[in-house]
Amino acid sequence: METATAVLSPQQVLVHGLRNAVPYIREHEGKVFVVAFGGEALDEPESFNRVVRDLVLLADLGVRLVLVPGARPQINRRLALAGLEPRFHQGLRITEFEMIDPVTEAVGALQFDLLSWLSTRLSMSSGSGLAQRVLTGNFVTARPMGVIDGVDLGFTGAVRRVDVDGIRDALGDGSIVVQSNLGFSPTGELYNLRAEEVAESLSVSLGADKLIFLTDPVDDLPSVMGLADVHQLLSQSGSTLSDEFRLHLESAIRACSRGVDRVHLVDREDDGALLVELFTRDGCGTLISAEPFERIRAASLDDIGGIVALIEPLEQTGVLVRRSREQLELELDRFVVIERDGDIIGCAALYPYPESQSAELAALVVHPAYQRGGRAGRLLSFLELRARSMGLKSLFLLSTQTMAFFKEKGFVAENISALPTERQALYNFKRNSKIYRKWI
Repeated sequence: METATAVLSPQQVLVHGLRNAVPYIREHEGKVFVVAFGGEALDEPESFNRVVRDLVLLADLGVRLVLVPGARPQINRRLALAGLEPRFHQGLRITEFEMIDPVTEAVGALQFDLLSWLSTRLSMSSGSGLAQRVLTGNFVTARPMGVIDGVDLGFTGAVRRVDVDGIRDALGDGSIVVQSNLGFSPTGELYNLRAEEVAESLSVSLGADKLIFLTDPVDDLPSVMGLADVHQLLSQSGSTLSDEFRLHLESAIRACSRGVDRVHLVDREDDGALLVELFTRDGCGTLISAEPFERIRAASLDDIGGIVALIEPLEQTGVLVRRSREQLELELDRFVVIERDGDIIGCAALYPYPESQSAELAALVVHPAYQRGGRAGRLLSFLELRARSMGLKSLFLLSTQTMAFFKEKGFVAENISALPTERQALYNFKRNSKIYRKWI
């Protein structure tokens, strides 16, 4: 059977979008985001021009942007024109002396194109006709990679130091900072660096709030990944990940391990994907974090509004027994919540009856947008563990409409006489709730 899908009017789309985006606009204002992308992105002018438009919009909304473009395809083409064969060892380019000129020409041309696009879009955004607020400089001090496994990498280098004060001064003046993948040593030698490592080092040194990789798309990648998930993905045999994407994942692991809270992987070809990822709750890319993006924890006073928003619709329809806000505050220590990026999307409560070695499970609710994702089951398992830790032997519940779910989770029907005496006295015969129990 087909169901009709409601079509939102332009006005509804605008209102819905603003209501969802405004909290994130406030949250991101003044924060530092390091955004990295491979040279492949600039080989697709039409889609990358849309990315530039969105980057400028982020700057207009108060985000402090540091951009790190890579230049692999551009360097390869310059080397080919010079009759030089690209050579690599362990994924690192071997940069010989005769390659320095083609490398710098490729990076310089790419920088020129990027600065031109940004300046043009900034001028259009400001309406002043002035190409301002784009700044590039020598913010990275480099060192040679040296010899690895007997192979001399020549003028391929690594980041030695980041001029944090210089970048922060530029960001404080409202500039978008662009840092290339070239760096000089303290003695003046020029080194070719991996853009991923530059972005990683900048984000760690600056204490950036986010490191964002605009990358090629990967099908069926989870929307949220922990570091263990990323390690597992990288270790899978027969993986179809591109070299670019693999480098981004490896940098994400190191950045998170060194203190960057969140790394985002966003499809650079998807129009508006960067904005959706940053200004909606669920985004459209992949978030990598050392800390869980979604977690179950004990409820606090700050969660009362979120809990009320979850249970109130069910109270109005009679699925749940009404609780006053005052009662909820008094019973708050009984509640646990699922927190997703600061929002409360699930809750449940446990009321112990130690004399009967049992506890009542109540108010188990998951926001409709996040149902069918196993969250109700995780809440139940969390409270089962809590009940066992209290020395209790069983959970019971009263339900009028959700019996099927609990049967699937091992609950069996009982009658009112099986309830603790004090709970029997509170039973509402008008509701005629079904009683179920699970031994734990």
